[in-house]
Amino acid sequence: MNQNEQTHTNMHTGAVSPKMNHGAHEVLDVHEVLSGAVGTMNEYMMLRSHVKDQELLNILDRQYQFMQQEYNTTLDCFQSGKDPAVPTQVYNMTQDNDFVYGLTSTAPKKPMQSTSEINDAFISGAMLGSLKSAASMKTMAALESTNPVVRRVLADSIPNCIEMAYELSIYQNKNHYYQVPQFAQQDMMQMMQSYAPATGTPGNMSTH
Repeated sequence: MNQNEQTHTNMHTGAVSPKMNHGAHEVLDVHEVLSGAVGTMNEYMMLRSHVKDQELLNILDRQYQFMQQEYNTTLDCFQSGKDPAVPTQVYNMTQDNDFVYGLTSTAPKKPMQSTSEINDAFISGAMLGSLKSAASMKTMAALESTNPVVRRVLADSIPNCIEMAYELSIYQNKNHYYQVPQFAQQDMMQMMQSYAPATGTPGNMSTH
């Protein structure tokens, strides 16, 4: 049966229409997701005029346009309870995924004292932080969603948050805003070799 054709019941009021097919936890968590999306887009809009690097400006504009459509898709299915007019899209970053590992000495960070200190390092970091928060909020909302369409839309949008965040972390790393340390090779190998493949099936496991 198509998800839009399924019937749902409230034990006190009877049949529940697709539009009202939302549990209380879902409503509260999706409200947080939508509010967070508005806040992130407002943040992008507010920071845009301070961007100096054209590459970062391109990333900001591309991500903003994608987030706007994803917000509309989420809002559509949340308000209708049915499949959205525009399905969840897939975000694809345009640059490579090379990271430079290692730490170099940098000046200690501290809170800004003036808006004149806003720079591309701060802007890309703020964008990255918002996307990490969005991924967490969408995961929690999807786990609480009773409406199958809303749950699917939220679940499908989480990889997009991850991809956009990854794009920004690569940009930050390339510009030395975000440094990535590594363990010593011996320690890393020890951690990587700490597990072995699983074998067998539950029905054949010994009870002893």
